[in-house]
Amino acid sequence: MPSIAGDHDAVRRIAYEFVEMKAKEGVIYVEVRYSPHLLANCKVHPVPWGQEEGDLTPDEVVHLVNQGLQDGERDFNIKARSILCCMRHMPSWSPEVVELCKKYQNNTVVAIDLAGDELLVAEIFPEHRKAYEEAERCGIHRTVHAGEVGAPSVIKEAINVLKTERIGHGYHVLEDPTLYRELLGRKIHFETCPWSSILTGASDPDFRKHPIIQFMNDKANYSLNTDDPFIFNSSIETDYKIAKQFMDFTEEEFKRVNINAAESSFLPEKEKKELLKKLYEAYGMVPNNPS
Repeated sequence: MPSIAGDHDAVRRIAYEFVEMKAKEGVIYVEVRYSPHLLANCKVHPVPWGQEEGDLTPDEVVHLVNQGLQDGERDFNIKARSILCCMRHMPSWSPEVVELCKKYQNNTVVAIDLAGDELLVAEIFPEHRKAYEEAERCGIHRTVHAGEVGAPSVIKEAINVLKTERIGHGYHVLEDPTLYRELLGRKIHFETCPWSSILTGASDPDFRKHPIIQFMNDKANYSLNTDDPFIFNSSIETDYKIAKQFMDFTEEEFKRVNINAAESSFLPEKEKKELLKKLYEAYGMVPNNPS
């Protein structure tokens, strides 16, 4: 990000090429998340990456990313939406993040996220909590990175304080069986990323002991995702190969997790039904609820 932060053309181009990359991977719908402030160099304090003050604001970053995503949708025939990230270590940015979610709610942005060091719990920073309260009030969808490397208490906080609808990663939920059973019952969605979980130390380096296997056996509501493709040098195929080779995924389980992903997506209901219809037709499946 330091190499493109503050560069108008680069931000738009990266968003466009991201859609191209996902289309080549066979993806038909993607939600990409990023922090507008980490790509800006104007009206953001502190200016990230030690850059000098420039002329690219967080608002303009979102506008440029939206343009790149929309151009990519048009040229590569897939659907792309975005999630704007609050950063745990920068609570002062969160009020603007939720305002940007509101401003661009019907213009590719579908949700708010909280990312960063889980040891910095949101309760310490009321700005995060207030941002999520405002998001809920305005009908903005909510996801939170929680339980990737942090304790189950971080997941509890995400559910009870931030009212999240999805959990980013969430592997450490298994350390609290009561919480895990509750989330299974509520069908809370876990966004799992097998490859990155090993590189970040989020789980046992032996994929055969991965928490995802427990999720699979328990028919949990989870999906397979690729995490930071540039940082981890990966594609969705990387994570699929791991699931097949080490976790004994069947074709049926791949289909199930993709249906999970579509059902738990942050698309408006009409578009979500269209996405599910495409998947059911491609998989030769009958919808659980044809209506």
